[in-house]
Amino acid sequence: MKKVMWVLLVSMFLGLLLYTTFNLLSNDKDIVYDDEQEGLNDQIIIKFSYVVAENTPKALTAQKFAELAQEKTNGRVKVEVFPNGILYSDEEEIEAIKNGNVQMIAPASSKVTSIFPELNLLDLPFAFPTYESIDEALTGEIGKSLLKATNTDRLIGFSLWNNGFKQVTSNRGSLTQPEDFQGQYFRVMPGDVIEKQFDLLNVQTSQIPFNLTYLNLENGTITGQENTLSNIYSKKFYEVQDHMTISNHGLLSYVVLMNKDFWNGLPQDIQKSLNEAMEEATDWNLQNALTMNKNALEKIKKKSDIHIHELTREEKESWMKELNPVYEQFEPVIGKELLSKLQSLRKANGMRVSDD
Repeated sequence: MKKVMWVLLVSMFLGLLLYTTFNLLSNDKDIVYDDEQEGLNDQIIIKFSYVVAENTPKALTAQKFAELAQEKTNGRVKVEVFPNGILYSDEEEIEAIKNGNVQMIAPASSKVTSIFPELNLLDLPFAFPTYESIDEALTGEIGKSLLKATNTDRLIGFSLWNNGFKQVTSNRGSLTQPEDFQGQYFRVMPGDVIEKQFDLLNVQTSQIPFNLTYLNLENGTITGQENTLSNIYSKKFYEVQDHMTISNHGLLSYVVLMNKDFWNGLPQDIQKSLNEAMEEATDWNLQNALTMNKNALEKIKKKSDIHIHELTREEKESWMKELNPVYEQFEPVIGKELLSKLQSLRKANGMRVSDD
């Protein structure tokens, strides 16, 4: 027993000696941290919230921006992305960013037209004949004017992103002519232009939250919806719909918003780096949106037996004729100058707009 006690006492003494020596040495020189630890106390966190799935153009562009932001600031900025409405729903995210609960959001432009009426331009029917015309609009004079309109005392318009053209689906017959819409009940995004379009087509509409759309299609509460191919695929709407029309009748775009107080509180060099990261991410988005939607269409064809119809030129013209009154109605809201720029863009890209 005495031998055991002696071993314990010696062990305790040696442990105390080593601990004291280590502390004395630590006072003489700095402790070395690895790269991941260094500077964490000074790291700037940006919470970026959105409602779509991870494999969509918006989500992938947000992830690209996060990577570029960390790279260009040498790790001083970390963008935390929250997809699928994890933090906030469509209805909640605007208040969340205004209150500083998140620093960035990227809502569909149609969802914020009540705040920024000029963005109604992006929802106009057949506004953009080609993907090239979308790129030109979002990054050119039209896009700059729209972003300027989104700057308020609490928000800054950071960029405009593209998810591609919208298509329509239904479980109540093929949609090839305007009259085929009569009696349908569609889920649509909020937006005055969108509501007016479906009024002209005699469609009853509901603004069901995006993440509840599949359930309502499945149980028959609604008969159809409009969205991009990437969203139709990622949310599996093709599983609960019998018909899809490739109409390219509208654009699904996003406006990236930043909390203004947060932005103004950032050092100028960080602002510069984030602007560069956003510019590169936006370029990446515009280059890849078309590819992602093409890939989504091929996957839908492989995974389902949904009937797919692509509008003919004659069918598209009948849709345009039916929906053209929207342009005249929203000219006072959007502004004559902006609308004139859009019409010039449409004509330059082969769209016949003489009847608008």
